[in-house]
Amino acid sequence: MAFGQFCSRQWALWVLLLVSCTGAFYIPGYSITRYNDGDPIPLLVNKIFSDHTQLQYAYFDLPFVCPPSGKTHGGSPFGSGQSISLNIGEVLRGDRIMTSDFEVAMGKDVECRSLCTRDVSRSNVKWARQLIKEGYVIEWIADNLPGATSFVTVDRSRKYYASGFKLGYRDISPVTGQHRYFINNHFTIVIRWRSAPEGGKVIVGFEVYPKSITAEDRLENGCPKAVHNSNEGLGLYIAPNLSRMEEKYSGLSYIPDDDDEDDDGATLKVPYTYSVYFREDTNVEWANRWDLYFTNQVESSITHWLAIINSLTICTVLGVTVFVIWSRTVQGDLKGRGDGAMDDRKMKGQSRRRSGKSEKKGEGLLDDSADVERDADYSSDDEAVEDTSGWKLLHGDVFRIPAYSGLLAPLVGSGMQLLFMASGLLLLSCLGILNPSFRGGFVSVGMGLFVFAGLFSGYFSGRLYKTFGGTAWRKNTLITALLFPGLAFCLVLILNLFVWAQASSTAIPFGTLIGLLALWLLIQVPLVYIGSWVGYVRAMPWEHPLKTNAIARQVPPQPWYLRTPLGPVVTGVVPFAVLFIELLFLFKNLWQDKSGYYYVFGFLSAVSTVLIVTVVEVTVIATYSQLCSENYHWWWQSFLTGGNSAFWIFAYCIWYYMFKLHITGFVSSLLFFSYSFLACAVYGLLTGTVGFLAAYAFVRRVYSAIKVD
Repeated sequence: MAFGQFCSRQWALWVLLLVSCTGAFYIPGYSITRYNDGDPIPLLVNKIFSDHTQLQYAYFDLPFVCPPSGKTHGGSPFGSGQSISLNIGEVLRGDRIMTSDFEVAMGKDVECRSLCTRDVSRSNVKWARQLIKEGYVIEWIADNLPGATSFVTVDRSRKYYASGFKLGYRDISPVTGQHRYFINNHFTIVIRWRSAPEGGKVIVGFEVYPKSITAEDRLENGCPKAVHNSNEGLGLYIAPNLSRMEEKYSGLSYIPDDDDEDDDGATLKVPYTYSVYFREDTNVEWANRWDLYFTNQVESSITHWLAIINSLTICTVLGVTVFVIWSRTVQGDLKGRGDGAMDDRKMKGQSRRRSGKSEKKGEGLLDDSADVERDADYSSDDEAVEDTSGWKLLHGDVFRIPAYSGLLAPLVGSGMQLLFMASGLLLLSCLGILNPSFRGGFVSVGMGLFVFAGLFSGYFSGRLYKTFGGTAWRKNTLITALLFPGLAFCLVLILNLFVWAQASSTAIPFGTLIGLLALWLLIQVPLVYIGSWVGYVRAMPWEHPLKTNAIARQVPPQPWYLRTPLGPVVTGVVPFAVLFIELLFLFKNLWQDKSGYYYVFGFLSAVSTVLIVTVVEVTVIATYSQLCSENYHWWWQSFLTGGNSAFWIFAYCIWYYMFKLHITGFVSSLLFFSYSFLACAVYGLLTGTVGFLAAYAFVRRVYSAIKVD
């Protein structure tokens, strides 16, 4: 379809996008679990995480919580501490789900039950204080729902959940004025249920209310005498060993107050207890039980609509520009000032020169000055013709093979692979197949789509490489299959070494790394080879409408806004402006509120669609401007123009880190910038490929209308 027809239907795009940007529904589970009174409800423990750092830790790896006893509960064949099988997405996001010693049975309230009493060493007390200072929260799971902290809105009209609950808290001592740290060692578990139409009960809510209770004044079973009354908290503090400190700091005039790094055998006893209560809730349907986790995102829908309007406005302005370029300029040159008109004007100029010379010879009335003036007039007419048809002067060079074509073809192939993966993820998310109940599903399905899309990567890379006249197609296949995945794998491997050193569950296990390597080399590489064989051996190269001259045309000096890399950097501002508002929500969810769930994929899909259209329009405008400046090096320029908004996104990441985040520690900062760089590289490859294909289609369409003898 011609660009003029495409742009003339902008109103249809408005309607379609407004319909598509409604909130995506979700399928909360593929099988509903019903419980009868007395049926055991497995309570699984996962990890602790914080919004202030990227390091996560498995719950049972903490040295100050109750370790698993290995006993079986509720008729389960597995004892506590048994790892639950995880998909690859769960492993990559740092999940370490295990069975626990909590005994929860449907309908049976438990006022208090002792779990264990843990002796915590001096160094572990210090680590617990550090984790509390960094705001770590705990994640448990029951019936596939994460344990949540319950909140109500200011007007108390609605309730919403925040996934996880605090590991502890701190306050300021009224005596010393220093921070005191308290660990939560009693957990009130509230299971909300409702009757199922088919019989039994279903769980519609899982809330955990943690509390810190001192180890003193307890019953024989380890429970506090008054569980639900106001109690003094259990402080994370061990009195210093004065004799050891005097020996260590003998001769000094002072003794540090916080010297507790060396263990001297002193421990802090931390008793853990829990209560369980079941409450019927008929206001929440089982199919809508995840809605409480999304309340904050629903309230921000007005801002999402503003993002849509902003994106559509920019897209429409650019669409009008492309329409003007196509309908009035390009077609005007072809029809009104086309090749025939240009030839006629040149022939008229030549005839006028000949007639002028004949007059000079026949009548002898023209002097030399008049002849020079007439020749100047004729040359100015010819220059005017050339000025109005600058892009047509490149007909013999516009399809000249670009430099480093052996790199451009694999990059375009990788971009098509990423485009297929991103489109599939957005489609499945909008259909509700990928949802929070499918834990780790977004990453797992994304990797599956990426591996399968190796067919598309190899095909487009091989066919473009053949179009460029390449002969070593197997070498091109190897570069396509190894370049981007290899760089990404090496980056993840290096980062993993730093995370391993921190003993964090964010580190990818060695077995998973081997699995990823096998997935890459044993599945994706053969698929890329098959696609490349079809694209290079079986398919025909893309034909160009014009032949290329043997001698390259000299490119005149270019204006500043068309020079590389300044030109693509400037044009990258426009796609970034389309995406900017939605980036606020994405970044907040990914880096500041990791306990929440991003689930407005309808809005994200709409913005992404407008973004792709905007990239196409910006690239077409930039390519046309470049051709009018008699610069035929548009191949790489179009790729960079389409993908250079990634530069502005990475700059935004730096600004976000400096002014919005409160990340502490070298490793967390390294993870932030490394993963931000990888995400921007993925985005740049994807949009760069879209820009390249748009420019390629535009140039082929424009020059196919030119007839050259």
